Amino acid sequence: MHQRQRPHRNPLRAHQHRSPPRTRVASSTAALLIVILGGLGGLAGLTGCAGGDERGGAPGTPGAAGLGDPYFPHLGNGGYDVTHYGLTLDYAPATGRLDATAEITARATHALSTFNLDLAGLTVGRVTVDGARAGVRRAGTELTLRPRADIGRGATFRTVVRYSGVPRTLTGADRTREGWLRSGERSVALGQPTGSMAWFPGNHHPSDKAAYDIRITVPEGRQAISNGELTSERTAGGRTAFGWHCAEPMASYLATVAVGPYRTAYRTKTSRGSTGPTGSTGGIPVHTAVDPTVAADSAGLLARIPAVMKWGEKTFGPYPFSSTGVIIGRPGDADYNLETQNRPFLPGPGGTGILVHELAHQWFGNSVTPKSWRDMWLSEGFAEYAEWLWAESMDGVPARRAFDRAYADDENWAFPPAEPPTAADISARPVYGRGAMVLHQLRLAVGDDAFFALVRGWTRAHRHGNASTADFTAFAQRRTDRDLTALWDAWLYGSEKPPPPDA
Repeated sequence: MHQRQRPHRNPLRAHQHRSPPRTRVASSTAALLIVILGGLGGLAGLTGCAGGDERGGAPGTPGAAGLGDPYFPHLGNGGYDVTHYGLTLDYAPATGRLDATAEITARATHALSTFNLDLAGLTVGRVTVDGARAGVRRAGTELTLRPRADIGRGATFRTVVRYSGVPRTLTGADRTREGWLRSGERSVALGQPTGSMAWFPGNHHPSDKAAYDIRITVPEGRQAISNGELTSERTAGGRTAFGWHCAEPMASYLATVAVGPYRTAYRTKTSRGSTGPTGSTGGIPVHTAVDPTVAADSAGLLARIPAVMKWGEKTFGPYPFSSTGVIIGRPGDADYNLETQNRPFLPGPGGTGILVHELAHQWFGNSVTPKSWRDMWLSEGFAEYAEWLWAESMDGVPARRAFDRAYADDENWAFPPAEPPTAADISARPVYGRGAMVLHQLRLAVGDDAFFALVRGWTRAHRHGNASTADFTAFAQRRTDRDLTALWDAWLYGSEKPPPPDA
């Protein structure tokens, strides 16, 4: 995940901290009630035909207008799983206007009479489901769609939404900027945790991952960078269309589009385990995009990518995606770094630790994605611990030294990492620092051989999936054949600061 709270994540904001939480979210039970009522309330005011499932089977019922996430109960939508997003975006940097079409392919998990999409701002035009005009009702960030015929359970259906306008920059619960961030004629889309709804409609919860094809048209001379592989680049009439394909499942908060005068480099892959003259790493293509104003200062960081990737594969297991790289913008383009899939976004060049952290997220957070935002420590704790392990492996600095610093930092003890108290806390220090301490304590408890085998087994078992804290603790206990209850109680869930370890 992006390092919003961590001091080194944004060099320009070192030692600045988030504002205190403003409100405490509702309990899980209340959140679920809200979701159910919201789904039922979405029926009113829709056009279209009611009735049974014309494809056969039981009559459809409304899909829920949220998945009951502990911190964002209305985020995501029930009743279907998205398998593919096809986004066609025509963007005018001078005005910030976006004219777009989203083609969403999904499978119904129960018979649907209506279903919802998340979208913040923007004007919705024509909407179709399987080629037929659908009724649309809008309330806040919820679009409730009524297809002409009910959708049968298990059926695959295709929704096309045409929309336009100037995408918003949203303010998160921790008061940081997300969504569509515009700096003059440069822009970048950063979606964690809810910002992706600012630029395309979808099922915007991390538990619903999908493949993506993103086509962005911008004025000739501009670059448009996204996730996955560049499949096409065509210029006509003074505008260039870039096509990007992301085959591996991706949570929507990891999708990005960066538009600007980037200098790009694509290094084709070589044989596995070698770095050829093109500069690829271990057979994994490297695609980088750097703002020209920071190109000179970024050269050293770009040169470290092959070494970090080689170390990451040795430590965490096979790299889970088809390419890697980084997007480096200008300071001020964003307030933090974000592990956007395949190539993280950095607002200006940073140190090697930042690169290690964000590339580690490709395993932890991007491939193995939290089931809910409560499970963020599984993403951030692992990425922070990756920095400790890198310093130990490459610089001879024992991980215990970083552990001692984290243990002495009072901010890490504000709450247990597995139980952030509010939405504003899911990127706070305990999720990072104390999350990393949990992993170090696990390593001490089971020994290095068992620990690193466990880590590689974890990334393999949940590759391209979602996992919860309960999944991890059960996996660790099963894999090591140890009762680790006392460790979890003290370090992962405990409200008190445990005594320092002896070793």
